[in-house]
Amino acid sequence: MPPGQMSAIETLGNRTKHIEVVNVRAGGDNAPIEATVFVPTAAETYYQDKVAAYRNAPETKTGRPQNEPLVARMDTVRIATVQSLFTDSPALYPVNGQTVWWEVWLRHGRRDHFNFVADRLNLPRKDHTVSFPERDVVLVLANEAAMTRIIRNCDSVAEFRIAKDTPALFLNMGSAEAKEWTDDVLARLVPPDGALTAVCLLDSGVTQGHPLISPALHTDDMHTVNPDWGVADTAEQWDGHGTRMSGIALYGDLHTHFEGTAQVDLSHRLESVKILPPENQNEPDLYGGITQQAVYRAEVQAPHRNRVVCMAVTSTHLEPGRPSSWSAAVDQLCFDEESRRLVVLSAGNLRGDIEPAQYIDRNDVEPVEDPAQAWNALTVGAYTDRVNITDPAFAGWQPVGQAGDLSPTSRTSVSWPRQWPIKPDVVFEGGNLASDGNGEARPIDDLQLLTTSSKPRVRMLTNIGDTSAATALAANMAARIMTMRPGLWPETVRGLIVHSAEWTPAMFARLDGQSKSKKQALLRRYGYGVPDLDRALLSAANDLTLMVEDQLTPFEKDGGTIKTRDMKVHRLPWPREELSTLGDAQVSFRVTLSYFIEPNPGERGWTRRHRYASHSLRFAVKHATETLPAFRSRINKVARDEEEGLAVGGGAAVGDNWFLGATIREHGSIHSDWWTGTAVDLASRDAIGVFPVGGWWKEKGFLGRHDNPVRYSLIVSIRAAGSEVDIYTPVSNKISISADIQRN
Repeated sequence: MPPGQMSAIETLGNRTKHIEVVNVRAGGDNAPIEATVFVPTAAETYYQDKVAAYRNAPETKTGRPQNEPLVARMDTVRIATVQSLFTDSPALYPVNGQTVWWEVWLRHGRRDHFNFVADRLNLPRKDHTVSFPERDVVLVLANEAAMTRIIRNCDSVAEFRIAKDTPALFLNMGSAEAKEWTDDVLARLVPPDGALTAVCLLDSGVTQGHPLISPALHTDDMHTVNPDWGVADTAEQWDGHGTRMSGIALYGDLHTHFEGTAQVDLSHRLESVKILPPENQNEPDLYGGITQQAVYRAEVQAPHRNRVVCMAVTSTHLEPGRPSSWSAAVDQLCFDEESRRLVVLSAGNLRGDIEPAQYIDRNDVEPVEDPAQAWNALTVGAYTDRVNITDPAFAGWQPVGQAGDLSPTSRTSVSWPRQWPIKPDVVFEGGNLASDGNGEARPIDDLQLLTTSSKPRVRMLTNIGDTSAATALAANMAARIMTMRPGLWPETVRGLIVHSAEWTPAMFARLDGQSKSKKQALLRRYGYGVPDLDRALLSAANDLTLMVEDQLTPFEKDGGTIKTRDMKVHRLPWPREELSTLGDAQVSFRVTLSYFIEPNPGERGWTRRHRYASHSLRFAVKHATETLPAFRSRINKVARDEEEGLAVGGGAAVGDNWFLGATIREHGSIHSDWWTGTAVDLASRDAIGVFPVGGWWKEKGFLGRHDNPVRYSLIVSIRAAGSEVDIYTPVSNKISISADIQRN
């Protein structure tokens, strides 16, 4: 349409025929105006009829052809492209096949159809949607080619924009403007007054006077392991690390709240214990004692709180996977029979310059740092969804990690000997790095998380990334679970986070086959994937989760010999009728077993009789055609094989459809795996056995620990994706998961 003819735009639409103008791009410097119009199938000849009438019909009373105001202004007509629906600045349009997060603006009421098409095209989407009177906005990860397939198969799209949920906007603000945004969040804030849950942060201290932190951090909850250090954050030595961690531990990514309008409910409070000195560093061999002392100080001040201990301080460890005095001290804190604790640790970051060409190979060979090899801790790595670069100063730069993949600085346990635990356990958002193709990668603002600054009088906000940000996010999730379910054991909270985790499509894409070694590498790089709070706490009608908190006595003395003693068989209240109704439909069944071990770090070769863990537990699931007596017999055989030094596993049959299998999943003190098969087959898999297989309590009976009972949490879920059959209600109507105990 020629320039200067904006008035003609109004004539393009037709409400009666549901023809809608979805996008108008005004011309400049004599460029034509471009209008994109949605035309439903029922009205596909509407414009052709208009043109035919213009050409062939007699003149109107005014002496001008019919439909002239519309037709005479049309220069060209063509099928819409992604670019014609793109309403952002042309400079932001993705080039060279770049995959980015798009804002997809949908015509109102068409979201379900769009979701169906996006699912068929396997395009990742964010869960949240923003709705306006005529538009619904969703986020989709794709490149231009995928967006082209969307508009060819879907009539829902009104326009595309680039998602700009980056902290750069807020970090480039002046202090006065940043204060206005902060005041807006504070006006919507509900402080955690009376909250019985806290994140206890062991770090460089916290700037208590920050307006976003003060409502959740009382001066009585600010501690230090050395009175000479004070309790405030040391911004110069540690770059305000403690205060930056605090913002994420309390709020998650602050950007979410700054762009929103909803009430901000703080579910938990903050505690700070300064463990890093203002100058120099602590002696490495004292870190274990410092960590324990720090936790005790917080507990003495507030002994009745539920607390998540959060620490993103790590050190190099020269023997990958092996326990140290520091990691063993963390394990002891968790296991303490008088006060079990949940400790969340960072996996650690790569050090020095990061070369994009070395990603992911370098991450796989530089192992998780001390003390993150602790068996009982929830160890957190970093992944990233941050790939959109909108800052003009970095035009042409590319993200190092693709969306859904490992954050470029995150360490892994891929290179560890296989007897050591799987670390990290899970991954959370840790931001990304960017590269201009010439030299080392950089952590630019667009690809980081927004958080609180340690110098609020100078700048209210700053950024954070890497495994520090991921660890703070994990602590935030754990605290929210504790607030919503205050009676849960620390073992259960850890288990729920792992159980809710899933690998992203980008992670699965690196599996490259189903070999055991590929699965081991995937698990030791990403842990069990990205956790989800809703999955951890909620059971939908076709997504059911059951939890058991129980205990057993693993060993007993028989004459002069210590033998395994108890196993427990849990009968599952499966909705047999409903599952049978689904027949051959594919369902997923997941089991997670979480428990804490007592450490014994004195190394003498780590042979069978010099084990680190006090005990180990395993789970096994009844086969569909197996009777309960046969199931118990199978578990007993596994326990006997362990006593004789034979290979130990869950006793699964070959081809039993467990994704990982016993030999991969049974390392450390948390084990999770999922089975996929038909609903009718699952209906008969209605029992799970939990049983001991050895440890230093058994091998070192002279220490007198053999008859101690141990706790465990068992989490079980069924997912019948896409099914409308209600599997939740039949189970919820039953009283509980029954269990019987039997001595081996």
